[in-house]
Amino acid sequence: MCASAHIPRKLYSLEITPLHWVLNCRKIIIWSMAGLCFPLRYIIAYCFASTVESLENACSRKRLDLVFIIDSSRSVRPYDFEKVKEFILTILQFLDISPDVTRVGLIQYGSTVKHEFSLKTFRRKHDVERAVKRMMHLATGTMTGLAIQYALNIAFSESEGARPLSQNVPRIIMIVTDGRPQDPVAEVAAKARNSGILIFAIGVGRVDMNTLKSIGSEPHEEHVFLVANFSQIETLTSAFQTKICGPDYCALQTHGCQQECVNTNDSYFCQCRHGFTLNPDKRTCKNKDFCKSVDHGCEHVCVNMDNSYICKCHKGFVLREDGKTCRRCTEGPIDLVFVIDGSKSLGEDNFEVVKEFVSGILASLEISPKAARVGLLQYSSEVRTEFTLRQFSTAKDMKKAVSQMKYMGKGSMTGLALKQMFERSFTEAEGARPFSAEVPRVSIVFTDGRAQDEVSEWASKAKQNGITIYAVGIGKAIEEELLEIASEPPDKHLFYAEDFSTMGEISEKLKKRICEGTTCTYLRGNCLTYNVGECCRCLLM
Repeated sequence: MCASAHIPRKLYSLEITPLHWVLNCRKIIIWSMAGLCFPLRYIIAYCFASTVESLENACSRKRLDLVFIIDSSRSVRPYDFEKVKEFILTILQFLDISPDVTRVGLIQYGSTVKHEFSLKTFRRKHDVERAVKRMMHLATGTMTGLAIQYALNIAFSESEGARPLSQNVPRIIMIVTDGRPQDPVAEVAAKARNSGILIFAIGVGRVDMNTLKSIGSEPHEEHVFLVANFSQIETLTSAFQTKICGPDYCALQTHGCQQECVNTNDSYFCQCRHGFTLNPDKRTCKNKDFCKSVDHGCEHVCVNMDNSYICKCHKGFVLREDGKTCRRCTEGPIDLVFVIDGSKSLGEDNFEVVKEFVSGILASLEISPKAARVGLLQYSSEVRTEFTLRQFSTAKDMKKAVSQMKYMGKGSMTGLALKQMFERSFTEAEGARPFSAEVPRVSIVFTDGRAQDEVSEWASKAKQNGITIYAVGIGKAIEEELLEIASEPPDKHLFYAEDFSTMGEISEKLKKRICEGTTCTYLRGNCLTYNVGECCRCLLM
């Protein structure tokens, strides 16, 4: 008698993972090859259909808000980009896509972020698939951090289709990247994870594993994946189906979580929103104040965080390496020149934000003829010297000059501004100290759009002659131009944001970079960088 009579109609009805399907079907195929049941081709077809159906059933009615973030940089070849699209299409096959169940969004990124479609754009799987197939390769830079920031601030906003946190719908990012990011990623990825977003990080090729781990959720062995090439990416499909399509325990009304419920592979747990901590019952929450409950040791200010606290310093000071004590910035001398975009595209309101940004940097410096000297250029169709390095000797006078600065509001001659910064602003006639004084020369260049002239020549000359340049780009600023302007490495000297709302964060990072020491690149000598918190000194040959 053929053994097929004993084959269950639906093998998957009692099984849990795709692996069991493979094992059961393998047994049946062996029986078939021994001549004990139906022709092999029918058995293989049956097993494949059963496996697919099992995974589809696992995802049936599974509520998710899922956003794909796809690396579309120039290092991804067209053939490989098509492989990524195939991978996404395979994942979509097992999702129950509809407004009430699984919602899918997609972002691709290069030098900028392109939101292909949001969580609310499509109601049917067919429409999502068609949009993925039509997606065009950007072939530009690799601003991974910017893409994650966009997902956190915009893609997972309720206005773009994300369901409120109170509904306990899992929020998932699946990010695919093949290169080293050209911007910081660890901090923004941590913010995304802390907001309740589960991140799967997929690296292809020569991706730094530590970078992937800084992006993906923990435990890393379940959320961080590395494959040798894009042809291998589809081998991850079944693993993701198992992880994504697990039971939605939080959808049950019996979980009892006071604030937030989080699904795991085989259960769930309760967590609390920022500013609260979980009570011993593991379900209810209470206010927390780490700064009062522990001996924090902060010299100036203690600030409560989600699960801990951090120390901060008063204006004019920065945190030392110990994370608790403060020092005035800077303890060493510095010649600093701002190069500020005053073009028409900026707008008067945003120009006021830029002025506040400059004043914030000034507040962290010890301004005097012997310590920090500061100058400022504003550029538009032409360049205007607002004040030179020798003009003001107090922060009060300098801030007053900044507040009275008039918006130019015309073109965007960034290259011309860099030329004047290099040729004039750092001359001894305008107040710069001689090279022999070994004082770091630093320029902060701010822009919000494409330059109307060439920037690389004068940026290169400035850097080759010992000027460290920090490039700050907002909005429509072009990444290639920012990279040409900024000193190396770009992850320490290039800052970019989608809009002016994050200028405060950039200001804090810049203060720390300037105060923790500047890498000297004088052509005529060897450079020694002292301990963190001190400016470097260059020894002339």
